[in-house]
Amino acid sequence: MTQTVSQPPARILLVDDNAAFLDNLHELLGDAGYAVRGASTCKAARERAREGFDVALVDLRLPDGDGTALAAELKAGAPDSEVVLLTGFATLETAMAAVRAGACAYLMKPCAPRELLLTLEQAMRQVRLHAEKRELARRAQVTEKLAAVGTMTAGLSHEIRNPLNAAALQLSVLERRVRKLPDAQQGALLEPLLLVRDEIRRLDHILEDFLQFARPREFRPGSVDVKALVRRVVDLLSSQAEARKVVLEQVVPDAPMPALAGEEERLRQVLINLCLNALESTPAGGRVTLSTGVEDSRVWLTVDDTGTGVPEAMRDRIFEPFFTTKAQGSGLGLPIVHAIVTQHAGTLEVGSAPTGGARFLLRLPVAR
Repeated sequence: MTQTVSQPPARILLVDDNAAFLDNLHELLGDAGYAVRGASTCKAARERAREGFDVALVDLRLPDGDGTALAAELKAGAPDSEVVLLTGFATLETAMAAVRAGACAYLMKPCAPRELLLTLEQAMRQVRLHAEKRELARRAQVTEKLAAVGTMTAGLSHEIRNPLNAAALQLSVLERRVRKLPDAQQGALLEPLLLVRDEIRRLDHILEDFLQFARPREFRPGSVDVKALVRRVVDLLSSQAEARKVVLEQVVPDAPMPALAGEEERLRQVLINLCLNALESTPAGGRVTLSTGVEDSRVWLTVDDTGTGVPEAMRDRIFEPFFTTKAQGSGLGLPIVHAIVTQHAGTLEVGSAPTGGARFLLRLPVAR
């Protein structure tokens, strides 16, 4: 079984009160691969804009308001999107008003299909540029936090690890002594002792996350069998999925797949982390699916679940160090995953799964 993972189509918002013109543009842009939504009034346009858009095509004259004012409002509400104004009565004043409204282009109606499509492509380049700038800013922020973690970890790792090791050793000695007591006396003593032992282990794991994030080891890529990697991850987590009453399944193509260029152990860590997060987010009776395939000389892997998904407002932040929604999380699990994927010259994105939950999509280069 195979599937194709591709970028979603660009979202176009058409705002025009001429029904025939709206239908024509809807058909033209739909055939060109755009996802099109229409509105014939300012009020309807505002409602549709809440659903998100990449480029808005707005007529200057609308029955319940001025298109120029609407364009400025849409641009203010979605600064990373673009607006193109349409008019059948072009003047110098309307052109200047379009510029002031933040429109990236100004087209006369009726416009030639080729001119319209070219203008939309130019607008989409601007949209992609906004996204790239936002990603660069996010990466700069992550780099700053990484530097801070590195500095802190270098100074505190021994100060924290040594007392933890000493405490764990003494706790182990105490546990052995307690277990030599009569059974009737062990219960009341063992319960708090084991609780402290588990907390020490949790602290040790958090410290290990800090060390791994701040001091990533040297990258030594080899050839990784993707199908074997997926099978191993599913086998390792099958008991945890069963305990949570969640179905964990794998979807791999029947045809042979090229090997990945990377470290099998670290890529396994990535998939285990993503699948564990998915299992934790999926209610009993749900499903987590680990899929893989090949597209454009890259291997893709997806982890889909049937949970509540990741809110769009959080998607730009979940890979930031220390950002977490878990009560006891360190906020370093997904940043470590992202760092490993980046080290492999890959990409990691979060979106919505076809099942309604979250989808994490990895793209990794094949071995040369």
